[in-house]
Order: sequence, then structure tokens, then C-alpha cells
Amino acid sequence: MQGFTLFPKIRSGLEWITGHSDAVIQFGWNIVAAVILLFIGKFVSRLLSRGLEKLLLKRKVDITIIQFFTALVRYIILAFFVVAALGRIGIETSSIIAIIGAAGLAVGLALQGSLSNFAAGVLLVSLRPFRAGEIVQIGAVTGTVEKVHLFSTTLLTADSKEVVIPNGKIISDNIINYSRHPFRRIDLVIGVGYQSRIAEVKRVITHIIEQDKRVDQSRGVTVRLGELAASSLNFYVRVWVRNGEYWNTYYDLLENIKEAMDANHIDLPYPQMDIRVQNVPSQSQPQLQLVD
Repeated sequence: MQGFTLFPKIRSGLEWITGHSDAVIQFGWNIVAAVILLFIGKFVSRLLSRGLEKLLLKRKVDITIIQFFTALVRYIILAFFVVAALGRIGIETSSIIAIIGAAGLAVGLALQGSLSNFAAGVLLVSLRPFRAGEIVQIGAVTGTVEKVHLFSTTLLTADSKEVVIPNGKIISDNIINYSRHPFRRIDLVIGVGYQSRIAEVKRVITHIIEQDKRVDQSRGVTVRLGELAASSLNFYVRVWVRNGEYWNTYYDLLENIKEAMDANHIDLPYPQMDIRVQNVPSQSQPQLQLVD
């Protein structure tokens, strides 16, 4: 009995296809076109994501940022071709686009802080105020840049503390990069006693600087009396050295100047207090009494 009921259904289906052959052929072509669009979208998304990856690698961008951007570009292109393929087979895509837009707006409002950090991360990658391995100061934190993530940046301080700073805070704060230029200036303030001779102090300090081969003499050397302080003559000493030799030269100059001052009998001031005792009538000392 099932066979007798099945054949009429097949026959009616074939009759419907025969009567609507143009529509069936058009729908079939639309299906083929949609599949071709999907293959083209896959090829284009892969091609553009690989091109973007090569470009970012040449600019030495952090690998995490490269992976995120390439994936983001790939999925956006695929989504565009998927919507185009759905429209090709007759599905209304305006409602799908509206749903995607509403979902994107809801996610954006929910992740407003994270998105601001993400936008700041994009600016950091584009403007590149610092790179991995450079020493920077961001706000009150100074350290070596380890990684620039999408939402935060990691610094390693001199005492091996790992500090994670949100990118939004970095963009809104001052950024001091100590490693961008090859030379850096050392600023010292050397205080001596008021009885010291200015010419002698300048001669001793200049001699110490000339003996240090790390100092770049071509950039100029400053040794001048800069301040008449409360208890000292303060000399401003400014020299230029290579960035990698900054701290060693800084400490060596301080030590050598101190030894040279002692050798030339130039007094270095230190906090003192003068107490004058006037004639005060003596008073009997109070006696302590023990009470049981």
C-alpha cells in the first residue's frame, strides 16, 4: 500500500518541477553562486589576513596583536561574504544585519572600558611611542617594556616587579621614553662650602670629566655655579653619555668627584647646627622623691 501512495507523490513532485522549471533552475544557479561566494570569501579572507600578518611582522608588532588583528580581519570578511551568499539564495539579510548591529551595540555598551583600552592599544601600535625592550616611565612606574597587549601593557621594573598597566591609562598619561635616543644627559648638583674658590672647584670637576672616556665631549660639557644655597655653593654639572652607559657613568662621576674634592681640600657641606649658650642663672635641679 505504501508503494501505491508513494508514486503519486513523486509524480506530483515531478509535475511541479516541470511546471516551475525556470524557478528551479534559477534557484539552483543561486545555490551555486552562493557556494562560489563562500569559497571566494574564504580565499580573500585568508589572502588579506596573511598580507596583514606579513606587514605587521615587518613592523615588529607584538605577536599577540598580530594574531588578533589577522583573525578579526578574516572573520569580518567571511561575515560579509556569508551575508552576501544568504542574500543570493533569497534570504532577507536586512533583519540579520539589524540583529548583528544590535548585538554589537549591546556588547559595546557592556564592554565600554575594555573597548577604550582596545582603542588605546590600537593607537599605541600605530603611534609606537615605545617598543618592547625600551625603558619608559608611565606615570609613577618606570621599567622595561615586555609586551604590548590588546588591552594592557606589561612593564618589568628594575627590582623585577611585573606591572600591568591598562592601555587607556597609558594614552591619557605622560610617557617618558629613556631608550629612544642613543645619548642621554647626566645632571649632577655638586655642593661645596662657601669658603671654596669657584675657579678651583670648576678645575677639579672638569679634570674628572675629561678623564672619563665615556663622556661625549663633542656635545658639550657644563660645569657652572648654578645656585647660592643656604649653606653651600651648588655647581651644576651636565655631560652627555651613551644610553647604555648612563648609570655606571653617573655613579662613577659622583665617586670620583668626591675623592678629588677630598684630595684638593675642598669642603663638602653637610647639615650643621650652631648653638649659642648665653649666661643663664643657674637653677636648682628638682629632686625626685619616692612615695611608697
